[in-house]
Amino acid sequence: MNSEKIPKAYNAQDWEGKLYRAWEESGLFNPDICIEKGITDKTRPAFSIVLPPPNVTGTLHTGHAAVLTIEDTIVRYHRMKGDRTLWLPGTDHAAIATQSKVENILMTKEGKTRHDLGREAFLKRVEQFAQDSHDTIINQCKKMGSSLDWSREAYTLDEKRSLAVRTAFKRMYDDGLIYRGDRIVNWTVKGQSTCSDDEVVTIERQAKLYTFSYSKDFPISIATTRPETKLGDTAVAVHPEDERYKRYIGHTFTVDVGATKPLEIKIIADETVNPAFGTGAVGVTPAHSHMDFEMRERHPEIDLIQVIGPDGRMTTKAGSGYTGLSVLEAREKFVAWLHKNDLIEKEEDIVQNVGTSDRYEDVLEIIPMRQWFIAVNKEFERGGRNVTLKTLMQEAVTSNRIAILPDRFTKTYFHWIDNLRDWCISRQIWFGHRIPVWYRKQSTDNNQQTTEEEIYCGITPPEGEGWEQDPDTLDTWFSSGLWTFSTLGWPDTDAEDFKTYHPTNLLETGYDILFFWVARMILMSEYLLDTHPFDTVYLHGLVRDEQGRKMSKSLGNVIDPLTVSEQHGADTLRMALISGSTPGNDMKLSDEKIIAMRNFTNKLWNLARYVGSQGTAEAKKETDADRYLIEKLHIIVRDITRHLDRYELSLAVEELREFTWGDFASWYVEVHKVEKNDALLRHAFDTILKLWHPFMPFVTEAIHQTFRFDESELLMVTAWPAHSKTSVAGKPTFPETREEIAHENRFELIKGLISNIRNVRATYHIEPVQKMVVSAFGGSEKTIRENEEIFKRLARISEVKTLKSKIAPKNSVLVQCGLLQAFLHLEGIVDITKEHKRLEAEKTDKMRYIASIETKLGNQNFIERAKPDVVESERVKLEEAKKQLANLEHHLASLC
Repeated sequence: MNSEKIPKAYNAQDWEGKLYRAWEESGLFNPDICIEKGITDKTRPAFSIVLPPPNVTGTLHTGHAAVLTIEDTIVRYHRMKGDRTLWLPGTDHAAIATQSKVENILMTKEGKTRHDLGREAFLKRVEQFAQDSHDTIINQCKKMGSSLDWSREAYTLDEKRSLAVRTAFKRMYDDGLIYRGDRIVNWTVKGQSTCSDDEVVTIERQAKLYTFSYSKDFPISIATTRPETKLGDTAVAVHPEDERYKRYIGHTFTVDVGATKPLEIKIIADETVNPAFGTGAVGVTPAHSHMDFEMRERHPEIDLIQVIGPDGRMTTKAGSGYTGLSVLEAREKFVAWLHKNDLIEKEEDIVQNVGTSDRYEDVLEIIPMRQWFIAVNKEFERGGRNVTLKTLMQEAVTSNRIAILPDRFTKTYFHWIDNLRDWCISRQIWFGHRIPVWYRKQSTDNNQQTTEEEIYCGITPPEGEGWEQDPDTLDTWFSSGLWTFSTLGWPDTDAEDFKTYHPTNLLETGYDILFFWVARMILMSEYLLDTHPFDTVYLHGLVRDEQGRKMSKSLGNVIDPLTVSEQHGADTLRMALISGSTPGNDMKLSDEKIIAMRNFTNKLWNLARYVGSQGTAEAKKETDADRYLIEKLHIIVRDITRHLDRYELSLAVEELREFTWGDFASWYVEVHKVEKNDALLRHAFDTILKLWHPFMPFVTEAIHQTFRFDESELLMVTAWPAHSKTSVAGKPTFPETREEIAHENRFELIKGLISNIRNVRATYHIEPVQKMVVSAFGGSEKTIRENEEIFKRLARISEVKTLKSKIAPKNSVLVQCGLLQAFLHLEGIVDITKEHKRLEAEKTDKMRYIASIETKLGNQNFIERAKPDVVESERVKLEEAKKQLANLEHHLASLC
């Protein structure tokens, strides 16, 4: 092929759209089509991933791009391996997130609330917004090269998933694991809805800590940042072994703080109280604190008084002087009352952590409400033993049925499970799955309604008249918790996809939703299916900017994945996201890294132009360089396969890049210009292309379509290279005799010798165009002679002379690699005396520099006062200087 007609630069925009259409139209994202066309054997193992469904709230960000990149890389690898590979796409209705977005748009543009429109009209607005967002997201997924099986696309609010939700709810309800009860919940006043513990965003703010007594004769002082809630206190908790307060335990004190009626404060003993923190006593407000509510469950004798209502204002139980006031107004008034009665002991300015709603961004109120909950601690029978949902979630990981990568997050997972409270699953919003429960008033014989309520829970609505469905919707994590199996046909357990692909092999997502989603899926799968939802959880880190900061509009450091893809190509973005990233660690993305990966993509294209311009002759007799390349090909295929099997994507990328531009481009391509083994060159590059395809699907497919190093129609479904020890001609390349094995390593020595000659040239500032002479003796000369043409070309050598003894020629420098030695003649090129003086002077300067750094690092004051990164920088400088000194000493010793 005439490479002159091929563009010198790879233009992603010329290729990506048409390549994705070709992939999609081929149907080969669908494993069933792969089997039909004979590409995949139906006896092969199944490999499945369900895409973490993006919220239909807008567009994808770099975090989503990372998910798509990592998963597509793994999926493409398994498809090329011949596995029955399913990557199932879908989107999440993201109930409260989507509704809050539309509510905000409605208020901003029209000055209306959802109540102004009514439920039906408002839901139409939300559904249209969700559809528009869905279309944008799907387009972005395709632009990233995601080889998702679109024929199986799911949506958490579609009919099949709705059936799964109703089935799961009904089963848990019948088993008594879902119940409606009065408990403490997180309440967003702005959104007028509950939200789960996991959706609470903790922020820091300035606050005051007040230490006070309820009355002059109250024996214990307490401290709080929310004095207004003390109008609803019913107890003071102390540690049972705290000698200061032991004598008061069990006593009840009546105090008048201005509430509706005097408070009955009982002193209770509870081991959760830290006697060393503050006054060692805690004012207990069961109605407005999760911890205090749990304390009341352990001490049911204490009362619960709700003084803050759903509207964020004080209730009548707070007292007539406070009723209707906002929380802040009540706080100011109560603190003034404490001052007036000389009950405040001290006020301190502190930094306080407060919980806010992640969607409405207001500070949450903790209030008691009647809501729907999942009982995580309730025992039920499973396999002849009593278990809880919590124990099922724990055992899925302790039994090693689920592996979490990286392993350190296993401890985080268990910590969260151990402290799990009953999960509030009802939301007071309109968008989402309606709770499948209906109510109606019971009637007497004379058709008069009673106050008793009839309740029906079912997969389908009840028959008869007078039924009203519960107005609340389900927490969106309930439906997404079913995602790994609802997408595969459940509750139809005979569905072919369900039987073939569940449990799924991998769940890949960000570590920040380990609890939101991952734990929920484990809970649902273990309970409903008695099995785990996935074999491995791969947790990637957050994508940050080059300074390690979280991307945000306020900082102006947001990198839009779609913009990067349009400007530089999807492969560029994919490589930038994978390179240098490891499971569980945040990854840095910068313009510099993006440009570097764009250049890398162009280098691969230009390497293809060279290889594609060469002939297609049969393989020649293998030389030392050929055998070296075949050995390296075997190793790189073995290593990349191993890395991908272990989900070590960054290690795979770095090793493959080093091989591509090191052993292949920098060495073997140059060898080829001399030895012209076209068949091996093309075979090696075709192997490299296949290894790169999962990471860089577009450019590799473009190269494949342009140059056809392989006869298959699509690179996407060509067979993954096998790491067998055979040559391109099919002959064994690893002989067993010691002599022949030594022969195999000769090019490695030649390569090392050439590199060392280049180092000498650099040290003595010898121009690359200046050809030089070497002398060698015995076996070293024999090895050089057998690779003489390559050696002379790559080392810029004009002549190889024979030494009759090991005595070094005058005015030469010794270069060697292992046992391979040669003397590089410097006469007429380098002034030996002058260079010796220069190197000695550089050595002296370098030793002084090293001594100065060692003195600095030996100063304890410097170590203690300097920033850690400054100290580390000095240590790096020291190590580099020592390496440079060793190099100078080596060259001084080598001068002859």
